[in-house]
Amino acid sequence: MKTIHEGLLGDKPYSVLVLNKSHLSEVLALQDLVCEALTDKDILQPLSEEEFEFILDGNGIMIGAFVDDKLIGFRALLIPPINEEHLGYDIGLQHESELKRVLYQEISSVDPKYRGFGLQKTLASVIMKQIDTNAFNYVATTVMPYNIPSLKDKFSQGFYIVSLKYIYGGKLRYVFALDLRGEPQYDEEVVTISMGDVEGQQRLLNEGLVGVCMKPLADDWVVEYMKLK
Repeated sequence: MKTIHEGLLGDKPYSVLVLNKSHLSEVLALQDLVCEALTDKDILQPLSEEEFEFILDGNGIMIGAFVDDKLIGFRALLIPPINEEHLGYDIGLQHESELKRVLYQEISSVDPKYRGFGLQKTLASVIMKQIDTNAFNYVATTVMPYNIPSLKDKFSQGFYIVSLKYIYGGKLRYVFALDLRGEPQYDEEVVTISMGDVEGQQRLLNEGLVGVCMKPLADDWVVEYMKLK
């Protein structure tokens, strides 16, 4: 199989490959390992075996990082089915032809033994380069408020918050979007609000603002909202 990226994790060389269905058991085992290591199980929305199979059947892209032929990290992009829960509606899209041009950035997992090397960020950069930008205009994804590592991951890639709502059976999640056609332009005015102020953020989002970055403030984290031009 073709290697699409190589690097070092400390003194350990690793390679990144595009995954296929033969890797499914390794993907499930790594997801279980990562879930077991979480102190807050709500942070991660794991995928089922059927959902992984759907992606690996050609409905998206999965890449994996290997050390000594062992899978130690993966990231996935999904071509989602068109239904009433499609995240494209949160971006403001309406027509099926527009929704078909949206990818989801799905689950990302790294073996706890290999954290601290920036592998998640590297895999994000690698997988985004695999996207056919002639076929897709947006990437969307969801993150739990106060899941600081995942939020940093999304903002660092250029995603911005377009919605804050309860999904996945009542779990509160930010909906993020990334416009693949170019850098977004914002008005100058900035509104800073606590990440914990759900109603306040929803009001700003309803007024057409989007969340563009976050930062620590006192004992809290705040999100900065701006209006897209």
